[in-house]
Amino acid sequence: GGAGGMAAAGSGDFSDLREIKKQLLSVAERSRERGLQHSGKWASELAFALDPLPLSELPPPPALTEEDARDLDAYTLAKSYFDLKEYDRAAYFLRGCKSQKAYFLYMYSRYLSGEKKKDDETVDSLGPLEKGQVKNEALRELRVELSKKHKARELDGFGLYLYGVVLRKLDLVKEAIDVFVEAAHVLPLHWGAWLELCNLITDKEMLKFLSLPDTWMKEFFLAHIYTELQLIEEALQKYQSLIDAGFSKSTYIISQIAVAYHNIRDIDKALSIFNELRKQDPYRIENMDTFSNLLYVRSMKPELSYLAHNLCEIDKYRVETCCVIGNYYSLRSQHEKAALYFQRALKLNPRYLGAWTLMGHEYMEMKNTSAAIQAYRHAIEVNKRDYRAWYGLGQTYEILKMPFYCLYYYRRAHQLRPNDSRMLVALGECYEKLNQLVEAKKCYWRAYAVGDVEKMALVKLAKLHEQLNESEQAAQCYIKYIQDIYSCGELVEHVEVSTAFRYLAQYYFKCKLWDEASACAQKCCAFNDTREEGKALLRQILQLRNQGETSSTDIAAPFFLPASLSANNTPTRRVSPLNLSSVTP
Repeated sequence: GGAGGMAAAGSGDFSDLREIKKQLLSVAERSRERGLQHSGKWASELAFALDPLPLSELPPPPALTEEDARDLDAYTLAKSYFDLKEYDRAAYFLRGCKSQKAYFLYMYSRYLSGEKKKDDETVDSLGPLEKGQVKNEALRELRVELSKKHKARELDGFGLYLYGVVLRKLDLVKEAIDVFVEAAHVLPLHWGAWLELCNLITDKEMLKFLSLPDTWMKEFFLAHIYTELQLIEEALQKYQSLIDAGFSKSTYIISQIAVAYHNIRDIDKALSIFNELRKQDPYRIENMDTFSNLLYVRSMKPELSYLAHNLCEIDKYRVETCCVIGNYYSLRSQHEKAALYFQRALKLNPRYLGAWTLMGHEYMEMKNTSAAIQAYRHAIEVNKRDYRAWYGLGQTYEILKMPFYCLYYYRRAHQLRPNDSRMLVALGECYEKLNQLVEAKKCYWRAYAVGDVEKMALVKLAKLHEQLNESEQAAQCYIKYIQDIYSCGELVEHVEVSTAFRYLAQYYFKCKLWDEASACAQKCCAFNDTREEGKALLRQILQLRNQGETSSTDIAAPFFLPASLSANNTPTRRVSPLNLSSVTP
């Protein structure tokens, strides 16, 4: 009913921005009439990023049908109750309404009434809630009624969207996806349907098989889902092309780009974009939890404290605000307080994913493993793609010394983040505990290959080679490790640097390469834990040299340490680095 002129322009076709602006203004209004605030907000924000239209080009209000006129009084009254969150009361006055808009509001009021009751129940019993204790009682009836309408083809785009939501809530994922795709075809401008698809599509394969409508909205959807699926390169390309198409002022796009950089852990880039976003939209609260995660990772206490105070002034009862304050306390190692704020976030919205995971982390810090496991399991129930929750479960079972469980959870985390070295190192340690050393070697090697965040993979690999008496490979790993650490410029306080020099000193000593051995032994003297060994080794070398033992050259010449490292730049024989392909597991 009354869907006149709502077909969106073709995919990637942004030539007529005024037309797009008209469509956005119009769908924003229609969403608001139906109480769909979030979709309305999304369309309004996007419309705001485009140039204003002259009076003559503003979209006309939606045309009214006979049915609309008949239901107008009931609709107007019920909408005022709906806006005050009196959902049962709104539904009562909408019984028997036939027009699309009033019927939608009737069904949506019943749905929200059930959700509100469920959330209130959940909050009253926010102990260790097992999934499915509290149900939205209205769902089953709504599904029966909506499916009849659906079979009779009487649902418009908004009706289809609501039907999809009901199906998803009943865990009928396949049916829900089909209905949301249908909704996107019927009403491509309604962002809510696209967003639901983003949450239901769990991998690239599923995405390939969707027949999506050919509309410019699809570009926004693809960029969003690429971000969700960690296909960050593709997502950033899409967002860049949307900016080039004329959406450079869109705060939605800017925030999505910041989130994308956060997902690939390009922390500096993400921080600078978030700071830019806050300049443009200083009272914005959404995504600020992600911003606070970045500040947390960088240990930026003053900035995090400022953000927490600032959001508290704007609105302290928003999940994001509670999350930011939780991060702030966590950074100050006040873990009980942090957990309290994450709990508060969940009271405000039990489906708020980040808080479950972060609460798990706090319980881990407090050594409360069973509570941590429950929190992580909740996070996974809300979103199977939350790699941090899978990783957290792995860590918890590691503390409980249950390596087989551990392996399962780390594997899941690794599948979700194949290029994250932290997952690979954790997997490697797991295999090591299970004595599957070949597998462990592969993991460490791969972690080094993808770019090791914590610079620990090579050391772990070296120690494995040591265990297996593969001294030459061990030495190579330590050399690469030292080169890695020193090439960073800033010398991080690395516990293992001394271990590496100690091993190399002994290795060269065994090989009778006195110059290299003494260079490494001298390096050992710079560290507390290896000082005595270093001195002892230097004395031995001196003795043997005086006895006239010559350095033997028949041993495979090892790597050469960077000049800056060899003590007093002793003239060492330059050897070409060994070919590492021989070590690759």
